[in-house]
Amino acid sequence: MSRKRRDIPVFDQPLIETHCHLDYLKDRPLEETLEKTRDVNIERVITIAVSPENLATVRDLSGRQPWLYGTQGVHPHEAESYSDACEEIIRKHGNDDKIVAIGEIGLDYFYDNADREVQKQVFRRQLQIAADLDQPVVIHSREADEDTVNILSEFEATLNRRGVIHSFTSGPGLARYALDQGWCLGFNGITTFNKAENVRDIVRMAPIEQILLETDSPFLTPAPYRGRENAPFYLPFVAEKIAEVKELELADVLSETYQNSLRTFFPAG
Repeated sequence: MSRKRRDIPVFDQPLIETHCHLDYLKDRPLEETLEKTRDVNIERVITIAVSPENLATVRDLSGRQPWLYGTQGVHPHEAESYSDACEEIIRKHGNDDKIVAIGEIGLDYFYDNADREVQKQVFRRQLQIAADLDQPVVIHSREADEDTVNILSEFEATLNRRGVIHSFTSGPGLARYALDQGWCLGFNGITTFNKAENVRDIVRMAPIEQILLETDSPFLTPAPYRGRENAPFYLPFVAEKIAEVKELELADVLSETYQNSLRTFFPAG
């Protein structure tokens, strides 16, 4: 007989889900997911673009509720599908009212789904869009620490709003560079995984003032719900784990990460 999983905690302090993929969720109707998300006091949700094919989808989703927002950008897995026409769309919509960042962009040398030189070129082009539009950036970096640092260093003077390296699983070198340069690091359900002590080490290193909470749903479901499709309403478990790892009061983690999210994506409040 299996043990009953603990209910999702509900906090008085609202949370902001800074990274999910609403158009990838399959387990239940979207409206049900959104209702459950609001039920656990998640105030805003950012759904993330990853390919030329879902740029319009993300814009549509971000318009469905006042508290839904989106990004525009092409993931490194899809770098070979990037084109001038795609770039024109990102530039056109990158400052729409409900679009809060350029992303998810970056480098992925783990899967190598696209040629690395193409990945770097597309990363640079999209960082330039963010600089031109004065938008923050949502970065994906996997097994590409050195090149990520080198490319970001080219934009230190022009990316005024910085952004976040999301789902941070990289080494301390990239973490130190990003933190020193004023970037945030995004953490999700990986922090709850038994074998993720390397990620928890970075959580300990990062100032709470530079941590963002995310789920990256439908991926990376936190304990105690591993094995199920992830969803934004599991975000409270990530907050609890950050507080535990950093040995901080949960209320302080909730307050600080909320303010960090506002500062990064919603500077007008």
